[in-house]
Amino acid sequence: MELAVVATDIQKRYGKVEALRGVSFAVRKGELFGLIGPDGAGKTSLFRILATLLTADAGQATVCGLDVVRDYQAIRSKIGYMPGRFSLYQDLTVEENLELFATVFRTSVRANYELVRDIYSQIEPFRKRRAGALSGGMKQKLALSCALIHKPEVLLLDEPTTGVDPVSRREFWQMLQRLRSEDITVVVSTPIVDEARQCDRIAFINEGVIRGIDVPGAVLQRFASILCPEALSHAHAVQHPEPVIQVQHLTKRFGSFTAVDHISFEVHRGEIFGFLGANGAGKTTAMRMLTGLSLPTEGKAVVAGYDVAVQPEEVKRHIGYMSQKFSLYNDLKVWENIRLFAGIYGVPRQQIAPRMEEMLARIGLASERDTPVGRLPLGWKQRLAFSTAIFHRPDIVFLDEPTGGVDPATRKQFWELIYRVAESGITVFVTTHFMDEAEYCDRLSIMVDGQIRALDTPAALKERFGAATMDEVFRRLAREARWGES
Repeated sequence: MELAVVATDIQKRYGKVEALRGVSFAVRKGELFGLIGPDGAGKTSLFRILATLLTADAGQATVCGLDVVRDYQAIRSKIGYMPGRFSLYQDLTVEENLELFATVFRTSVRANYELVRDIYSQIEPFRKRRAGALSGGMKQKLALSCALIHKPEVLLLDEPTTGVDPVSRREFWQMLQRLRSEDITVVVSTPIVDEARQCDRIAFINEGVIRGIDVPGAVLQRFASILCPEALSHAHAVQHPEPVIQVQHLTKRFGSFTAVDHISFEVHRGEIFGFLGANGAGKTTAMRMLTGLSLPTEGKAVVAGYDVAVQPEEVKRHIGYMSQKFSLYNDLKVWENIRLFAGIYGVPRQQIAPRMEEMLARIGLASERDTPVGRLPLGWKQRLAFSTAIFHRPDIVFLDEPTGGVDPATRKQFWELIYRVAESGITVFVTTHFMDEAEYCDRLSIMVDGQIRALDTPAALKERFGAATMDEVFRRLAREARWGES
Protein backbone atom coordinates (compact mmCIF):
# COMPACT_ATOMS: atom_id res chain seq x y z
CA MET A 1 0.00 0.00 0.00
CA GLU A 2 1.56 3.28 -1.17
CA LEU A 3 1.19 6.26 1.16
CA ALA A 4 0.81 9.80 -0.16
CA VAL A 5 0.91 11.70 3.17
CA VAL A 6 2.45 10.62 6.49
CA ALA A 7 2.49 12.69 9.69
CA THR A 8 4.34 11.42 12.74
CA ASP A 9 4.06 13.06 16.18
CA ILE A 10 3.58 16.57 14.76
CA GLN A 11 3.66 19.29 17.42
CA LYS A 12 3.06 23.04 17.06
CA ARG A 13 2.81 25.74 19.70
CA TYR A 14 1.88 29.44 19.46
CA GLY A 15 3.07 30.98 22.72
CA LYS A 16 1.14 29.19 25.46
CA VAL A 17 -1.30 27.61 23.02
CA GLU A 18 -0.58 24.02 21.92
CA ALA A 19 -2.18 23.87 18.48
CA LEU A 20 -0.96 20.35 17.66
CA ARG A 21 0.01 17.79 20.29
CA GLY A 22 1.58 14.72 18.73
CA VAL A 23 -0.56 14.33 15.61
CA SER A 24 0.04 11.13 13.62
CA PHE A 25 -1.84 9.72 10.63
CA ALA A 26 -1.27 8.38 7.11
CA VAL A 27 -3.18 8.89 3.87
CA ARG A 28 -3.17 6.26 1.12
CA LYS A 29 -2.44 7.20 -2.46
CA GLY A 30 -5.67 7.98 -4.32
CA GLU A 31 -7.68 8.30 -1.10
CA LEU A 32 -10.25 10.99 -0.28
CA PHE A 33 -9.28 11.64 3.35
CA GLY A 34 -11.20 14.03 5.60
CA LEU A 35 -10.28 16.00 8.71
CA ILE A 36 -13.19 17.04 10.92
CA GLY A 37 -13.16 18.76 14.27
CA PRO A 38 -14.27 21.81 16.29
CA ASP A 39 -12.94 25.33 15.82
CA GLY A 40 -9.39 25.72 17.07
CA ALA A 41 -8.75 21.97 16.84
CA GLY A 42 -5.54 22.46 14.82
CA LYS A 43 -6.74 21.64 11.30
CA THR A 44 -5.39 24.76 9.59
CA SER A 45 -2.00 24.51 11.33
CA LEU A 46 -1.73 20.93 10.12
CA PHE A 47 -2.57 21.88 6.54
CA ARG A 48 -0.03 24.67 6.54
CA ILE A 49 2.67 22.29 7.77
CA LEU A 50 1.84 19.75 5.04
CA ALA A 51 1.85 22.55 2.44
CA THR A 52 5.37 23.59 3.63
CA LEU A 53 4.13 27.03 4.70
CA LEU A 54 4.67 26.44 8.41
CA THR A 55 7.36 24.52 10.28
CA ALA A 56 6.41 22.10 13.05
CA ASP A 57 8.11 22.42 16.43
CA ALA A 58 8.58 18.66 16.59
CA GLY A 59 7.74 15.53 14.62
CA GLN A 60 8.05 14.68 10.94
CA ALA A 61 5.82 14.77 7.88
CA THR A 62 6.23 13.56 4.33
CA VAL A 63 4.19 14.29 1.21
CA CYS A 64 4.75 12.09 -1.86
CA GLY A 65 7.66 10.51 0.04
CA LEU A 66 9.40 13.89 0.47
CA ASP A 67 10.21 15.58 3.78
CA VAL A 68 8.20 18.79 4.30
CA VAL A 69 11.23 20.66 5.68
CA ARG A 70 14.15 19.32 3.70
CA ASP A 71 12.34 18.87 0.37
CA TYR A 72 9.88 21.77 0.53
CA GLN A 73 10.63 23.06 -2.98
CA ALA A 74 10.01 19.68 -4.60
CA ILE A 75 6.80 19.21 -2.60
CA ARG A 76 5.35 22.54 -3.77
CA SER A 77 5.44 21.33 -7.38
CA LYS A 78 3.57 18.16 -6.44
CA ILE A 79 0.68 19.59 -4.39
CA GLY A 80 -2.32 21.81 -4.93
CA TYR A 81 -3.42 23.87 -1.93
CA MET A 82 -6.64 25.76 -1.21
CA PRO A 83 -6.44 27.65 2.09
CA GLY A 84 -9.49 28.44 4.20
CA ARG A 85 -9.63 31.94 2.77
CA PHE A 86 -9.88 32.40 -0.99
CA SER A 87 -6.45 32.15 -2.61
CA LEU A 88 -7.37 34.06 -5.75
CA TYR A 89 -6.15 37.45 -6.97
CA GLN A 90 -9.27 39.56 -6.67
CA ASP A 91 -8.32 42.17 -9.29
CA LEU A 92 -7.46 39.60 -11.97
CA THR A 93 -10.11 38.07 -14.19
CA VAL A 94 -11.15 34.43 -14.09
CA GLU A 95 -8.92 33.47 -17.03
CA GLU A 96 -6.01 35.62 -15.79
CA ASN A 97 -6.04 33.80 -12.44
CA LEU A 98 -5.96 30.41 -14.13
CA GLU A 99 -3.20 31.43 -16.55
CA LEU A 100 -1.14 32.87 -13.68
CA PHE A 101 -1.30 29.67 -11.65
CA ALA A 102 -0.38 27.62 -14.73
CA THR A 103 2.61 29.87 -15.42
CA VAL A 104 3.85 29.68 -11.82
CA PHE A 105 3.99 25.90 -12.16
CA ARG A 106 5.64 26.08 -15.59
CA THR A 107 2.75 24.61 -17.50
CA SER A 108 -0.13 25.97 -19.54
CA VAL A 109 -3.90 25.96 -19.34
CA ARG A 110 -4.01 24.12 -22.66
CA ALA A 111 -1.73 21.33 -21.42
CA ASN A 112 -3.98 20.35 -18.50
CA TYR A 113 -7.34 21.74 -19.56
CA GLU A 114 -8.96 18.29 -19.65
CA LEU A 115 -8.24 17.88 -15.92
CA VAL A 116 -10.21 21.01 -14.99
CA ARG A 117 -12.70 21.05 -17.90
CA ASP A 118 -15.69 19.75 -15.88
CA ILE A 119 -15.10 22.42 -13.23
CA TYR A 120 -13.86 25.34 -15.30
CA SER A 121 -16.50 25.00 -18.03
CA GLN A 122 -19.13 26.07 -15.48
CA ILE A 123 -17.42 29.43 -14.92
CA GLU A 124 -15.79 29.89 -18.34
CA PRO A 125 -18.70 32.05 -19.59
CA PHE A 126 -17.56 34.59 -16.97
CA ARG A 127 -13.84 34.34 -17.82
CA LYS A 128 -13.56 38.13 -18.32
CA ARG A 129 -15.04 38.93 -14.90
CA ARG A 130 -12.76 39.92 -12.00
CA ALA A 131 -12.42 37.23 -9.33
CA GLY A 132 -13.50 39.72 -6.66
CA ALA A 133 -16.87 40.10 -8.41
CA LEU A 134 -17.67 36.37 -8.40
CA SER A 135 -20.14 34.71 -6.06
CA GLY A 136 -18.86 32.33 -3.39
CA GLY A 137 -19.59 29.17 -5.38
CA MET A 138 -17.88 30.53 -8.50
CA LYS A 139 -14.81 31.56 -6.51
CA GLN A 140 -14.44 28.07 -5.09
CA LYS A 141 -14.71 26.47 -8.52
CA LEU A 142 -12.06 28.85 -9.85
CA ALA A 143 -9.81 28.27 -6.83
CA LEU A 144 -10.08 24.50 -7.31
CA SER A 145 -9.27 24.89 -11.01
CA CYS A 146 -6.19 26.96 -10.13
CA ALA A 147 -5.06 24.37 -7.57
CA LEU A 148 -5.43 21.57 -10.14
CA ILE A 149 -4.06 23.20 -13.31
CA HIS A 150 -0.55 21.78 -12.84
CA LYS A 151 -1.94 18.25 -12.18
CA PRO A 152 -0.76 17.81 -8.57
CA GLU A 153 -0.33 14.41 -6.97
CA VAL A 154 -1.86 15.58 -3.68
CA LEU A 155 -4.64 18.15 -3.20
CA LEU A 156 -4.89 19.88 0.20
CA LEU A 157 -8.24 21.63 0.80
CA ASP A 158 -8.84 23.55 4.03
CA GLU A 159 -12.64 23.92 4.49
CA PRO A 160 -13.18 24.65 0.78
CA THR A 161 -16.97 25.09 0.90
CA THR A 162 -17.33 27.60 3.74
CA GLY A 163 -19.87 30.25 2.68
CA VAL A 164 -21.06 28.20 -0.30
CA ASP A 165 -24.73 27.35 -0.84
CA PRO A 166 -25.98 23.71 -0.69
CA VAL A 167 -26.28 23.30 -4.46
CA SER A 168 -22.73 24.54 -5.11
CA ARG A 169 -21.43 22.41 -2.22
CA ARG A 170 -22.90 19.28 -3.78
CA GLU A 171 -21.36 20.15 -7.17
CA PHE A 172 -18.00 20.78 -5.52
CA TRP A 173 -17.96 17.36 -3.86
CA GLN A 174 -19.02 15.67 -7.10
CA MET A 175 -15.91 17.24 -8.62
CA LEU A 176 -13.75 15.81 -5.82
CA GLN A 177 -15.19 12.35 -6.42
CA ARG A 178 -14.34 12.61 -10.13
CA LEU A 179 -10.70 13.41 -9.29
CA ARG A 180 -10.28 9.82 -8.09
CA SER A 181 -10.15 8.69 -11.72
CA GLU A 182 -7.08 10.94 -12.11
CA ASP A 183 -5.30 9.14 -9.23
CA ILE A 184 -5.10 12.39 -7.24
CA THR A 185 -4.99 12.09 -3.44
CA VAL A 186 -7.32 14.54 -1.68
CA VAL A 187 -6.98 15.64 1.95
CA VAL A 188 -9.87 17.91 2.93
CA SER A 189 -11.11 19.49 6.16
CA THR A 190 -14.75 20.34 6.69
CA PRO A 191 -17.09 21.34 9.53
CA ILE A 192 -20.04 19.81 7.64
CA VAL A 193 -21.03 16.27 8.59
CA ASP A 194 -22.70 15.48 5.24
CA GLU A 195 -19.41 16.29 3.49
CA ALA A 196 -17.39 14.17 5.91
CA ARG A 197 -19.62 11.20 5.05
CA GLN A 198 -18.40 11.36 1.44
CA CYS A 199 -14.77 10.65 2.38
CA ASP A 200 -13.15 7.21 2.33
CA ARG A 201 -11.89 7.75 5.87
CA ILE A 202 -11.99 10.67 8.30
CA ALA A 203 -9.88 11.73 11.26
CA PHE A 204 -11.53 13.53 14.17
CA ILE A 205 -9.15 16.12 15.61
CA ASN A 206 -9.86 17.98 18.84
CA GLU A 207 -7.62 20.19 21.00
CA GLY A 208 -4.64 19.37 18.78
CA VAL A 209 -4.99 15.61 19.11
CA ILE A 210 -6.32 12.98 16.67
CA ARG A 211 -9.06 11.25 18.68
CA GLY A 212 -10.00 8.65 16.10
CA ILE A 213 -9.51 7.59 12.46
CA ASP A 214 -11.94 5.30 10.67
CA VAL A 215 -14.65 5.17 8.03
CA PRO A 216 -17.04 8.14 8.43
CA GLY A 217 -19.94 6.24 9.99
CA ALA A 218 -17.80 4.83 12.79
CA VAL A 219 -16.17 8.18 13.69
CA LEU A 220 -19.43 10.15 13.54
CA GLN A 221 -21.15 7.62 15.80
CA ARG A 222 -18.28 7.53 18.30
CA PHE A 223 -18.14 11.33 18.63
CA ALA A 224 -21.80 12.10 18.00
CA SER A 225 -22.13 14.54 20.93
CA ILE A 226 -19.70 16.94 19.21
CA LEU A 227 -20.17 16.17 15.52
CA CYS A 228 -23.88 15.24 15.40
CA PRO A 229 -25.63 17.05 18.27
CA GLU A 230 -29.39 16.72 18.64
CA ALA A 231 -31.44 19.36 16.86
CA LEU A 232 -32.74 22.29 18.87
CA SER A 233 -36.37 22.51 19.84
CA HIS A 234 -37.84 25.98 19.38
CA ALA A 235 -41.29 27.35 20.06
CA HIS A 236 -41.80 29.61 17.07
CA ALA A 237 -42.50 33.24 17.84
CA VAL A 238 -46.02 34.54 18.31
CA GLN A 239 -46.76 36.90 15.43
CA HIS A 240 -46.73 40.53 16.59
CA PRO A 241 -49.04 42.79 14.61
CA GLU A 242 -46.57 45.58 13.97
CA PRO A 243 -43.91 45.08 11.26
CA VAL A 244 -40.37 46.30 11.92
CA ILE A 245 -39.30 45.81 8.29
CA GLN A 246 -41.56 46.77 5.38
CA VAL A 247 -40.28 46.22 1.85
CA GLN A 248 -42.21 47.22 -1.27
CA HIS A 249 -40.92 46.54 -4.78
CA LEU A 250 -37.30 47.02 -3.67
CA THR A 251 -34.93 46.96 -6.65
CA LYS A 252 -31.18 47.31 -7.20
CA ARG A 253 -29.50 47.56 -10.58
CA PHE A 254 -25.84 47.65 -11.47
CA GLY A 255 -25.79 49.00 -15.01
CA SER A 256 -27.97 46.68 -17.09
CA PHE A 257 -27.86 43.92 -14.45
CA THR A 258 -30.73 43.70 -11.95
CA ALA A 259 -29.39 42.13 -8.75
CA VAL A 260 -32.60 42.59 -6.70
CA ASP A 261 -35.81 42.60 -8.71
CA HIS A 262 -38.89 44.23 -7.11
CA ILE A 263 -39.03 42.24 -3.87
CA SER A 264 -41.78 42.83 -1.27
CA PHE A 265 -42.21 41.39 2.24
CA GLU A 266 -42.69 42.27 5.93
CA VAL A 267 -40.90 41.10 9.08
CA HIS A 268 -42.54 41.30 12.51
CA ARG A 269 -41.14 42.26 15.91
CA GLY A 270 -39.41 39.40 17.73
CA GLU A 271 -39.44 37.18 14.64
CA ILE A 272 -36.51 35.03 13.44
CA PHE A 273 -36.67 35.64 9.71
CA GLY A 274 -34.49 33.52 7.40
CA PHE A 275 -33.36 35.07 4.13
CA LEU A 276 -32.16 32.26 1.85
CA GLY A 277 -30.87 31.89 -1.68
CA ALA A 278 -28.04 30.42 -3.72
CA ASN A 279 -24.75 32.29 -4.18
CA GLY A 280 -25.47 35.21 -6.51
CA ALA A 281 -29.25 35.21 -5.91
CA GLY A 282 -29.18 38.78 -4.52
CA LYS A 283 -29.34 38.19 -0.74
CA THR A 284 -26.32 40.24 0.25
CA THR A 285 -27.31 43.11 -2.08
CA ALA A 286 -30.77 43.20 -0.51
CA MET A 287 -29.33 43.11 3.00
CA ARG A 288 -26.98 46.00 2.21
CA MET A 289 -29.99 48.11 1.20
CA LEU A 290 -31.94 47.15 4.33
CA THR A 291 -29.01 48.12 6.57
CA GLY A 292 -28.53 51.52 4.94
CA LEU A 293 -25.25 50.60 3.26
CA SER A 294 -26.54 50.81 -0.31
CA LEU A 295 -29.25 52.96 -1.87
CA PRO A 296 -32.07 51.23 -3.76
CA THR A 297 -32.62 51.94 -7.44
CA GLU A 298 -36.38 51.66 -7.08
CA GLY A 299 -38.97 50.75 -4.48
CA LYS A 300 -39.11 51.43 -0.77
CA ALA A 301 -37.90 49.85 2.46
CA VAL A 302 -38.73 51.00 5.99
CA VAL A 303 -36.54 49.51 8.73
CA ALA A 304 -37.24 50.21 12.42
CA GLY A 305 -39.53 53.02 11.27
CA TYR A 306 -36.96 54.76 9.01
CA ASP A 307 -36.78 54.94 5.24
CA VAL A 308 -33.49 53.37 4.08
CA ALA A 309 -33.25 55.74 1.09
CA VAL A 310 -33.60 59.05 2.96
CA GLN A 311 -32.73 58.14 6.58
CA PRO A 312 -29.86 55.60 6.32
CA GLU A 313 -28.01 56.96 9.37
CA GLU A 314 -31.12 56.59 11.55
CA VAL A 315 -31.50 53.02 10.29
CA LYS A 316 -27.91 52.23 11.27
CA ARG A 317 -28.46 53.57 14.80
CA HIS A 318 -31.45 51.28 15.38
CA ILE A 319 -30.03 48.02 14.05
CA GLY A 320 -27.20 45.66 14.81
CA TYR A 321 -25.18 44.05 12.01
CA MET A 322 -22.86 41.04 11.96
CA SER A 323 -21.17 40.70 8.58
CA GLN A 324 -20.18 37.55 6.74
CA LYS A 325 -16.55 38.49 7.32
CA PHE A 326 -15.50 38.78 10.95
CA SER A 327 -15.91 42.44 11.89
CA LEU A 328 -14.06 42.86 15.20
CA TYR A 329 -10.46 44.01 15.63
CA ASN A 330 -8.08 41.09 16.14
CA ASP A 331 -5.35 43.18 17.78
CA LEU A 332 -7.68 44.61 20.44
CA LYS A 333 -8.61 42.69 23.58
CA VAL A 334 -12.13 41.38 24.08
CA TRP A 335 -13.12 44.21 26.44
CA GLU A 336 -11.51 46.84 24.20
CA ASN A 337 -13.61 45.69 21.23
CA ILE A 338 -16.78 45.85 23.31
CA ARG A 339 -15.99 49.35 24.62
CA LEU A 340 -15.10 50.58 21.11
CA PHE A 341 -18.36 49.41 19.54
CA ALA A 342 -20.41 50.55 22.53
CA GLY A 343 -19.07 54.05 21.89
CA ILE A 344 -19.76 53.82 18.16
CA TYR A 345 -23.35 52.74 18.87
CA GLY A 346 -23.81 55.59 21.37
CA VAL A 347 -24.29 53.54 24.57
CA PRO A 348 -24.15 55.92 27.59
CA ARG A 349 -20.73 55.68 29.25
CA GLN A 350 -22.09 54.77 32.68
CA GLN A 351 -23.96 51.79 31.20
CA ILE A 352 -21.03 50.24 29.33
CA ALA A 353 -19.23 48.54 32.24
CA PRO A 354 -22.24 46.78 33.81
CA ARG A 355 -23.60 45.72 30.42
CA MET A 356 -20.16 44.39 29.48
CA GLU A 357 -19.88 42.24 32.61
CA GLU A 358 -23.37 40.85 32.11
CA MET A 359 -22.67 40.08 28.45
CA LEU A 360 -19.32 38.36 29.04
CA ALA A 361 -20.86 36.16 31.73
CA ARG A 362 -23.79 35.27 29.48
CA ILE A 363 -21.64 34.13 26.54
CA GLY A 364 -18.98 32.44 28.69
CA LEU A 365 -16.09 34.79 27.89
CA ALA A 366 -15.59 36.46 31.27
CA SER A 367 -12.23 34.73 31.72
CA GLU A 368 -11.10 35.91 28.26
CA ARG A 369 -11.80 39.62 28.71
CA ASP A 370 -8.08 40.49 28.39
CA THR A 371 -7.40 38.10 25.48
CA PRO A 372 -6.72 39.66 22.07
CA VAL A 373 -9.63 38.71 19.82
CA GLY A 374 -7.28 37.27 17.20
CA ARG A 375 -6.35 34.46 19.61
CA LEU A 376 -9.93 33.28 20.15
CA PRO A 377 -11.29 30.19 18.34
CA LEU A 378 -13.69 31.04 15.53
CA GLY A 379 -16.78 29.92 17.47
CA TRP A 380 -15.90 32.23 20.37
CA LYS A 381 -15.27 35.10 17.94
CA GLN A 382 -18.69 34.58 16.40
CA ARG A 383 -20.43 34.66 19.79
CA LEU A 384 -18.55 37.83 20.68
CA ALA A 385 -19.34 39.50 17.33
CA PHE A 386 -23.04 38.68 17.70
CA SER A 387 -23.20 39.92 21.29
CA THR A 388 -21.36 43.11 20.33
CA ALA A 389 -23.84 43.69 17.48
CA ILE A 390 -26.73 43.72 20.00
CA PHE A 391 -24.87 45.48 22.83
CA HIS A 392 -26.82 48.72 22.21
CA ARG A 393 -30.13 46.77 22.32
CA PRO A 394 -31.28 47.45 18.75
CA ASP A 395 -34.74 46.79 17.34
CA ILE A 396 -33.33 44.44 14.69
CA VAL A 397 -30.09 42.50 14.24
CA PHE A 398 -28.93 41.47 10.77
CA LEU A 399 -26.76 38.33 10.62
CA ASP A 400 -25.06 37.56 7.30
CA GLU A 401 -24.11 33.84 7.34
CA PRO A 402 -23.01 34.02 10.99
CA THR A 403 -22.02 30.34 11.38
CA GLY A 404 -19.96 29.83 8.23
CA GLY A 405 -16.97 27.57 9.00
CA VAL A 406 -18.27 26.70 12.49
CA ASP A 407 -18.60 23.10 13.71
CA PRO A 408 -22.07 21.59 14.43
CA ALA A 409 -21.89 21.80 18.24
CA THR A 410 -20.81 25.46 18.12
CA ARG A 411 -23.52 26.26 15.58
CA LYS A 412 -26.09 24.82 18.00
CA GLN A 413 -24.76 27.01 20.81
CA PHE A 414 -24.93 30.07 18.52
CA TRP A 415 -28.58 29.41 17.72
CA GLU A 416 -29.38 29.10 21.40
CA LEU A 417 -28.09 32.69 21.67
CA ILE A 418 -30.31 33.71 18.76
CA TYR A 419 -33.36 32.21 20.50
CA ARG A 420 -32.67 34.15 23.68
CA VAL A 421 -32.25 37.38 21.73
CA ALA A 422 -35.53 36.86 19.87
CA GLU A 423 -37.33 36.10 23.14
CA SER A 424 -36.13 39.48 24.44
CA GLY A 425 -38.03 41.17 21.59
CA ILE A 426 -35.17 41.81 19.16
CA THR A 427 -36.01 40.83 15.58
CA VAL A 428 -33.41 38.54 13.96
CA PHE A 429 -32.90 38.75 10.19
CA VAL A 430 -30.48 35.97 9.20
CA THR A 431 -28.97 34.50 6.04
CA THR A 432 -27.58 30.97 6.11
CA HIS A 433 -26.45 28.20 3.78
CA PHE A 434 -27.18 25.49 6.37
CA MET A 435 -30.64 24.08 5.79
CA ASP A 436 -30.87 22.61 9.30
CA GLU A 437 -30.60 26.21 10.53
CA ALA A 438 -33.37 27.23 8.14
CA GLU A 439 -35.64 24.87 10.08
CA TYR A 440 -35.00 26.97 13.22
CA CYS A 441 -36.47 30.16 11.71
CA ASP A 442 -40.04 31.32 12.27
CA ARG A 443 -40.45 32.19 8.58
CA LEU A 444 -38.25 31.91 5.49
CA SER A 445 -37.96 33.65 2.17
CA ILE A 446 -36.03 32.04 -0.68
CA MET A 447 -34.55 34.23 -3.44
CA VAL A 448 -33.96 33.03 -7.00
CA ASP A 449 -32.65 35.34 -9.74
CA GLY A 450 -33.11 38.42 -7.56
CA GLN A 451 -36.75 37.67 -6.78
CA ILE A 452 -38.47 36.09 -3.76
CA ARG A 453 -39.90 32.81 -5.07
CA ALA A 454 -41.19 31.44 -1.74
CA LEU A 455 -42.05 32.91 1.66
CA ASP A 456 -43.66 31.02 4.56
CA THR A 457 -42.93 28.96 7.65
CA PRO A 458 -40.53 26.00 7.21
CA ALA A 459 -43.40 23.54 7.77
CA ALA A 460 -45.64 25.25 5.21
CA LEU A 461 -42.87 25.37 2.60
CA LYS A 462 -42.12 21.67 3.00
CA GLU A 463 -45.81 20.86 2.63
CA ARG A 464 -46.15 23.11 -0.42
CA PHE A 465 -43.25 21.44 -2.23
CA GLY A 466 -43.94 17.92 -0.96
CA ALA A 467 -40.50 17.80 0.65
CA ALA A 468 -39.25 16.13 3.82
CA THR A 469 -36.55 18.74 4.51
CA MET A 470 -35.76 22.35 3.73
CA ASP A 471 -32.73 21.09 1.84
CA GLU A 472 -35.08 19.49 -0.70
CA VAL A 473 -37.12 22.70 -0.96
CA PHE A 474 -33.99 24.80 -1.52
CA ARG A 475 -32.57 22.50 -4.20
CA ARG A 476 -35.88 22.40 -6.07
CA LEU A 477 -36.12 26.20 -6.20
CA ALA A 478 -32.43 26.68 -6.99
CA ARG A 479 -32.82 24.49 -10.10
CA GLU A 480 -35.23 27.11 -11.49
CA ALA A 481 -32.48 29.77 -11.60
CA ARG A 482 -31.82 31.31 -15.02
CA TRP A 483 -28.74 33.29 -14.02
CA GLY A 484 -26.84 30.32 -12.60
CA GLU A 485 -24.22 32.17 -10.58
CA SER A 486 -23.94 35.36 -12.53
